Amino acid sequence: MQCFEHIPEEQQNTAVALGFFDGLHIGHRSVLELAADQRRNGLTPLCLTFSQSPKSVLAGKQLPMLMTREDKTRALERIGFEHTVFADFRKIMDLSAERFVKEILSDTLHAKKLYCGFNYRFGKNAEGDAQALRLLCERYGLRLHVLPPAEDEGEVVSSSLIKSLILRGEVSRANRLLCGEFGFAQTVTHGKHLGRKLGAPTINQTPFGSLITPLRGVYCSRVTLENGEAYCGVTNVGIKPTVGGTTLLWETYMPKYTGGEIYGQSADVRLLDFIRPEKQFESLDALKAEILLNSQTALEIYEQKLILNSNKK
Repeated sequence: MQCFEHIPEEQQNTAVALGFFDGLHIGHRSVLELAADQRRNGLTPLCLTFSQSPKSVLAGKQLPMLMTREDKTRALERIGFEHTVFADFRKIMDLSAERFVKEILSDTLHAKKLYCGFNYRFGKNAEGDAQALRLLCERYGLRLHVLPPAEDEGEVVSSSLIKSLILRGEVSRANRLLCGEFGFAQTVTHGKHLGRKLGAPTINQTPFGSLITPLRGVYCSRVTLENGEAYCGVTNVGIKPTVGGTTLLWETYMPKYTGGEIYGQSADVRLLDFIRPEKQFESLDALKAEILLNSQTALEIYEQKLILNSNKK
């Protein structure tokens, strides 16, 4: 099928997880983990997703995402998917529900078992729902497993809920629902070196335009460098109004880092908790004092997170 970037060459029977899976949150993982577990039953786990967000295609504009494609692929591999098939949504959006099941799921992907969430839609104009999929699966000899919604604090967990949390700066809860940490890996670029003059050298990163922008402010973060070493970070998400900035950046200071320059290298920055909103300071001395205060707060949060994570093991 020309709608796929890549499909496995081997013609094996598959257990297919269906969905866009933005963020791979706890609701998604209940679907994905069941499909991945079918390896022990002789099926090849396969995730069928899209190279573009269906909602973005239908809206005619890029809507904010929770993770990059690279992060999604790596996370799916960790769950147990050797094969992630990215379909071009534009090329299959006009297929009828029945053609989608027969031509793509059955004939092309050799699905024997399907896994999806309770609100899965498919086919032209999203005509197919979970019940329609169940009837079509019976017709073509496929077994379907529809998973109920996951809930947290009385709310149904969804990508939209998690985006709303990030927009409010509630990244700690968002991370819990994501089973990971919101952020990205990006090359470190040169800035104005103001942090160095203030005694707090920072790494500057331009965020991916496809990712949702968190509430502007200062966060405790985890920074993982190319050599695999991780450090506590103090990340400012904003435009740096005190020095007349206009471009949105993620600017991160690592209080315990004593290594050399890392310009041109990739740094993976993940937000752990919100410290304070963005604000403009009257002087650079006031900004410097605030950086030191925020650094102490971030180190305390980071240490608490390390203790919590070690207790879970």
